[in-house]
Amino acid sequence: MIPFPFATRYIQTQGLRSASTTPYCQDSKNGSIPSDPPINQLPPVGGLCSGLQPPEEHIKCSSRNMNCTITNSYGAFPDRSICQAANVAYPTTEEELISIVAGATKAKRKMKVATRYSHSIPKLVCPDGENGLLISTNYLDHTLEIDVQSMTMSVESGVTLRQLINEAAKAGLALPYSPYWWGLTIGGLLSTGAHGSTLWGKGSSVHDYVVALTIVSPGGPEDGYAKVRKLNENSSWELNAAKVSLGVLGVISKVTLQLQPMFKRSVSYVVKNDSDLGDQVASFGSQHEFADISWYPSQGKAAYRIDDRVSSNTSGNGLNDYIPFRSTLSLGLAVVRSTEDTQEFLKDAGGKCASAKLIASTLISSAYGLTNNGMVFTGYPVIGYHNRLQSSGTCLDSPEDALITACPWDSRIKGEYFFQATFSISLSLVKGFIQDVQKLVKLEPRALCGLDQYNGILMRYVKASSAYLGKQDDALDFDITFYRHKDPTKPRLYEDILEEIEQLAVFKYGGLPHWGKNRNLVFNGALKKYKKAGTFLRVKKMYDPLGLFSSEWTDQVLGLKGEVNIVKEGCALEGLCICSQDIHCAPSKGYFCNPGKIYQDARVCGILLRTNDETLCGPGPGGWLDGSLNSEELLYRHGLALATIPSNVHCQTCTANVTIVYDFAVTSYLCSQEGTIIWEIPRNNTGKIHN
Repeated sequence: MIPFPFATRYIQTQGLRSASTTPYCQDSKNGSIPSDPPINQLPPVGGLCSGLQPPEEHIKCSSRNMNCTITNSYGAFPDRSICQAANVAYPTTEEELISIVAGATKAKRKMKVATRYSHSIPKLVCPDGENGLLISTNYLDHTLEIDVQSMTMSVESGVTLRQLINEAAKAGLALPYSPYWWGLTIGGLLSTGAHGSTLWGKGSSVHDYVVALTIVSPGGPEDGYAKVRKLNENSSWELNAAKVSLGVLGVISKVTLQLQPMFKRSVSYVVKNDSDLGDQVASFGSQHEFADISWYPSQGKAAYRIDDRVSSNTSGNGLNDYIPFRSTLSLGLAVVRSTEDTQEFLKDAGGKCASAKLIASTLISSAYGLTNNGMVFTGYPVIGYHNRLQSSGTCLDSPEDALITACPWDSRIKGEYFFQATFSISLSLVKGFIQDVQKLVKLEPRALCGLDQYNGILMRYVKASSAYLGKQDDALDFDITFYRHKDPTKPRLYEDILEEIEQLAVFKYGGLPHWGKNRNLVFNGALKKYKKAGTFLRVKKMYDPLGLFSSEWTDQVLGLKGEVNIVKEGCALEGLCICSQDIHCAPSKGYFCNPGKIYQDARVCGILLRTNDETLCGPGPGGWLDGSLNSEELLYRHGLALATIPSNVHCQTCTANVTIVYDFAVTSYLCSQEGTIIWEIPRNNTGKIHN
């Protein structure tokens, strides 16, 4: 999967950036990168830093690879569980891999593949129970063959995207489109359908450039309990299943990719008002090969990435060292997280909006980490070789410095801790979705400042794919990252707005989930949206009839067993369910299950209007709407005083918990059970009594 626009902070810019982190790593022969090297002298991106691996090992065993636990690189799955396994195996060759799969198959043990950095958010890596086997691809990390004439490259599945980019560049070749984060393995990014951004050619999904693939699956006694399948375009019906498989078909051992000759790109960002964003998105993706858009909805603006190929003799040696993917001072990250925690505790929407504006302006003025020569940004356009612009992730090169610096999301420090909603919406429908989000911003202008604190919404272009679990239409992919409490029982500021956006995308507009991201609710019933899901399931049954590479979670996602939703007290706060009862939210904290503001089919956890003594019209048996006010009261929403209610207001008596609040562009209404308007609160903070 591709990571997402993490919470970009002012501490991650040049001023407070760790002195030990450079925009690039020096070339071992020349000591530095020439200003514009020829293709055959391109240094590896990452250079000497590529051997450093600061992230914590996500597989931990009590002794000799036995009694193990596994988590992801963020230290938390959506349900906050820690997955267990009896042991882990580290094959170094395909032969060893075959032997490992055969042994586990003969013993009918559950298996799951683990990648180097484990960046998937859902529980794709978790085997069922405690007797499962983890198969790590850490040492299946070799480049096997590069054929310059046919422009193909064969690698083992544990090769990282950065390794692939570097090795291809040495041969004057390029993977044309890729995720923006290079700390992914080829096997992992294929299995989750990771992609870059384009509507050109075959599209931005890496799996659509796979021309051959070898996969090791369970076999019968006649196969020695492991079956090796070598797939190519002549066996396309199986290849189209294996290209995006969620890891349920077996272990990918070898991948052959179709590459292109190395080329140069010219990159510029242009910031515009978002008033016509819905009209612009489709045409913008067609006009520029590597286009994407960073949308800041609370600020009413969007940064358009104008990114195209240029002649290879065009001068320039630009570099992409994306600021949110750089190594950052842990102390600074702790300060930022503490500030965000305080803003949530105090319901300080104004503070969030101020932070969001600072973050966006800092990123935009810093060109998001682009430099013209690998050192400094002097202005647009930034021109450079594709391998130096297509992906980044230098925080993986952080020194072993006792965590003085780290990737911002490293779970060992007090850093970023977030949810993510990532989905693709058909280009034919995307205008409506964007306009609905803008309507919500108009209703609650400060509600999405929390998104802009995490660098807004990244919008990338994807094309329809031949992979059965790939994209079904040409679409726009939305990456949305937002604050997550360490305490799962605590609701978030403007939680209802974010939940409504999530449900708008997935249900009203039929959005497809990113398989390597998202909270549980997004996956429920998702497989029904894939036209050839049945063909994929037939291949799955053929490859692994006992389901040894499946788990309860993948069976739920694939519609084979139960639902992904986990229904319990507070489940909607974590995205484990969609609320249907107040108890799924946090009624003791004032958050109840309500319809959406503009999408009435949505069910979201929102805070009700309340007075400063937590009641409205007295503490009688009716709770919110019983009795009369004996003194003047202030009416609040999200901690903000909306109106002063005079003491002469008399409310109708009704049963408890029936208050409904409707927020419109100009006025909020407090209604009785029968729908009678009792109190009208215009935006100018004055009140009007209805008798």
